[in-house]
Amino acid sequence: MAPTLTAPTPAPALTLKPGTAWQDAWQRCLTTAPEAFRHDRVLNLWAAGWKHDGNPLPATSPVDGSPIAGPPRLDAATAQQAVRASLDQHRAWRHVPVAERRARVSAALDALTEHRELLALLLVWEIGKPWRLAQADVDRAIDGVRWYVDGIEPMLTGRSPLAGPVSNIASWNYPMSVLVHAMLVQALAGNAVIAKTPTDGGLACLTLASALAAREGLPITLVSGSGGQLSEALVRSPEIGCVSFVGGRDTGADIATAVADLGKRHILEQEGLNTWGIWNYSDWDALTAVVPKLFDYGKQRCTAYPRFVVQRELFADFLAAYLPAVRSIRTGHPLAVENPSDPLPALDFGPLINAAKAKELGDQVNEAIGRGAVPLHRGTLDEGAFLPGQDTSAYLPPVTLLGPPPSSPLHHAEPFGPVDTIVLVDTEAELLAAMNASNGALVATLSTDDPQTFDRLAPQIRAFKTGQGKPRSRGDRDELFGGFGASWRGAFVGGELLVRAVTDGPAGERLPGNFPDHHLMP
Repeated sequence: MAPTLTAPTPAPALTLKPGTAWQDAWQRCLTTAPEAFRHDRVLNLWAAGWKHDGNPLPATSPVDGSPIAGPPRLDAATAQQAVRASLDQHRAWRHVPVAERRARVSAALDALTEHRELLALLLVWEIGKPWRLAQADVDRAIDGVRWYVDGIEPMLTGRSPLAGPVSNIASWNYPMSVLVHAMLVQALAGNAVIAKTPTDGGLACLTLASALAAREGLPITLVSGSGGQLSEALVRSPEIGCVSFVGGRDTGADIATAVADLGKRHILEQEGLNTWGIWNYSDWDALTAVVPKLFDYGKQRCTAYPRFVVQRELFADFLAAYLPAVRSIRTGHPLAVENPSDPLPALDFGPLINAAKAKELGDQVNEAIGRGAVPLHRGTLDEGAFLPGQDTSAYLPPVTLLGPPPSSPLHHAEPFGPVDTIVLVDTEAELLAAMNASNGALVATLSTDDPQTFDRLAPQIRAFKTGQGKPRSRGDRDELFGGFGASWRGAFVGGELLVRAVTDGPAGERLPGNFPDHHLMP
């Protein structure tokens, strides 16, 4: 008799965790900061007040395509008024004693801590971060600024605030741990601060954080608008003392040209193809353990590793270690649970920033394969943790390609998504050439069993930080950060260097960084 076959039990349908809907978060914003939120929009913050100006654009969440608050975009003339008002704030704030600045920034940090979970929930809906990573973004901002609060006095010895406010233009991926962190340290150092809301996401989170800081008397300006409309005010205005930018190379190059012409202080963090080299290596268990961590937030971060450069004779061993790890990656709706009492899911990543980015990257993958790249792994969304009938257009499962063709953007540029590419090499010279493919990077890693080989090759890798068998990160607190080649222009940051970058020191001082007239390592 043939055995009886039992159909597999379907997985239980998932549901949205109670209390985590966008409307729940929005209502909490209205209650927490009624000065900054209205029932149908957020406000801009300038001239020490919340303004009902600008033209709100529609926006959708990458999580499920549902509508969320859109940016109230200002025109160029209003942005210029905001910059002039910030200069007035700056001229008063720079004379506030350091002790009082410390007290006010500390109070702002206490308020951010009190509303930590709401800030994290806004990050989930606005930029698609899984709950664990959203909380980490908030915590890194708070903990990082507290380190500066505790040690700011010696960092300011012999230094003074800039002549004008610091203008911040940052990408959407780390609103708290990069943008808010920088804003609060800049204010602690005696500067008024201007920030442009990233166009692609983070509006409500940044608005709430700015409202909590403004209540403590910090001189913060937060405005929304297109780069074309606002760049003249936020980059070229003579009132601006420093421009701080985080984003892509094309926009960064335009800003670099403008600030160089004006002789303006600048911090321009730009993208680079961060690479992981494998040469004479055998600790494959360590590699298997680290691969899933490299997919945190779908590799939508400036220190992601999207390129492996592998010694050809080790390729079989590399695949045996890499493929099981990449197949374990978990993606899905960041707030979907099986039972209402369940904790939020521990995902490696959720959606990309929007459906357009997911399509663009998917098209690049298909084009690369059509031109000769070999697909070693192509995940699917079938096993993802999604709500019934949910819009998944912003989601892209992990992809791994061998040998991206030189004509593909995946060969030379950072994909900013869950796509790994692998290049095989036979000599150390090829290894170095492949690891330096993008003319400079922020981080790199070289895995080799021989410490002498690492010591010999690492200095030839064009990355600001090179890890020995371990990933490098932006770093917190006292760890310096910058980039080589085209990945960075202007002053380096991190630790005391961040304070030096936004203050004036002795006459003739040359700051560590990549400047038109000098390159100086710390």
